[in-house]
Amino acid sequence: MGEGASSSSKKSRKPDYSRFTQQELPACKPILTPQWVVTVFIFLGIVFIPIGLASLSASEKVLKYPSLYGFWEFVFRHQMVVEIVHRYDEHCAPTNYTQPDLAYHDRIAFIKNNKSNKTCIRTLTVHKKMKHPIYVYYQLNNFYQNHRRYVKSRNDEQLRDPNFKGDLKKTCAPEDMNGNEPVIPCGLIAWSLFNDTYGFSIKDKGLPINRKNISWPSDRKHKFGSKVFPKNFQKGSLIGGGALNESIPMSEQEDLQVWLRTAALPVFRKLYGKIEHDLEANENITVVIQNNYNTYTFEGKKSLVLSTTTWIGGKNKFLGIAYLTVGGICLFVAIIFILMYVIKPRPFGDPAYLSWNLNPSGN
Repeated sequence: MGEGASSSSKKSRKPDYSRFTQQELPACKPILTPQWVVTVFIFLGIVFIPIGLASLSASEKVLKYPSLYGFWEFVFRHQMVVEIVHRYDEHCAPTNYTQPDLAYHDRIAFIKNNKSNKTCIRTLTVHKKMKHPIYVYYQLNNFYQNHRRYVKSRNDEQLRDPNFKGDLKKTCAPEDMNGNEPVIPCGLIAWSLFNDTYGFSIKDKGLPINRKNISWPSDRKHKFGSKVFPKNFQKGSLIGGGALNESIPMSEQEDLQVWLRTAALPVFRKLYGKIEHDLEANENITVVIQNNYNTYTFEGKKSLVLSTTTWIGGKNKFLGIAYLTVGGICLFVAIIFILMYVIKPRPFGDPAYLSWNLNPSGN
């Protein structure tokens, strides 16, 4: 009796029966016939290709296709990207040498000389009316912000917490300490802060640049502390880039916030400011550039970009090309399936012989 009672008291591992646990609930079990597959691929192609064409057309600069300007202007109601791209690194670092190697070393000596005049004046011509807001970007080529060691060289907690006392060497070395004092902000990303500046004027009248709200709102509110201030920054023996005003909290250092959002590709643009006035066609803009940033050592390029935006954003071909590629592949696969179905059809199986039809009760 004792053994029977003990065995019956053992809990069974068998789960409670239910149609859900035994997978006996009604379910849709479609059979993918060639007609269904071809229809789906054709539908995707018909949807994706027009979206790709619209995206590509909206982001494309009108001036490249003057004969199509009237048509696209009618379609998009003047919402076309107008863009001015001006490379200035070579013009703003003069050299007397024509040989590439000699010019390379001459420009490096120029940019490293603190006594050399870095002021450079360039003139941009507006070929088509640009409606505000006009976004001002700086563009860098051959700058690999996505390098593994470079991307890791920062400390987000230090940027956010005024009471941070952690070890900076693991994340920020060699730009972690200045003597016995921590560097705020630490790391190579902040140390290499872009520091070229631009001033604009038209007919000797200054053109103001709005440099507020150029970073992400989430960065200003959450990632950078309002009680954290720069300290010991760019005070070492080797200066990497721009300095920071130590009286302005990190939450208001928007140039730094923009720079710290590292780019994925070696050619990238970052927002410098916004022009909140229309620029008329054929106007000449005088730009006073302070050419401070050293891209000559790694043979990089610097460009100034003025651009308007459309419903899809700025000039960017990737999204349109991606939609066109996927739509084209879908149509191509649909055509292949149609040819295979017409040239060499296969007989269909009888659904009555499927296991769930032969034994619908699941027993």
